[in-house]
Amino acid sequence: MEILEYIGYAFVLIGGIFLFLGSLGIYRMPDVYNRLQAGTKASTMGAMSTIMGVGLIQPEWFFKTLIIVIFIAIANPLSSHALGRGAYRASLTPFMKKKMDAYDKEFHQNKED
Repeated sequence: MEILEYIGYAFVLIGGIFLFLGSLGIYRMPDVYNRLQAGTKASTMGAMSTIMGVGLIQPEWFFKTLIIVIFIAIANPLSSHALGRGAYRASLTPFMKKKMDAYDKEFHQNKED
């Protein structure tokens, strides 16, 4: 085994980790905008890393995998932007946590009252 194969396997492993964490982020995020962010970053980095790893493992495929990586680097952010714009135009509101105010009567009740 050559050193490029080991580097390729490391890229594939890193890509798998990115994809797993991205799917976990999509599952855990509260609204469409956060899910878009988690999914786009993870799928872009995960797919690019995995495909570059395959290109390093199989050097005769390197040029083809490089073209695919360039396409992914361009297409994923553009598609995410289009989905986010569609969500905004559909009036989907972002998730907002209600901030607690200790002096607000709704949150603070005196036991003497």
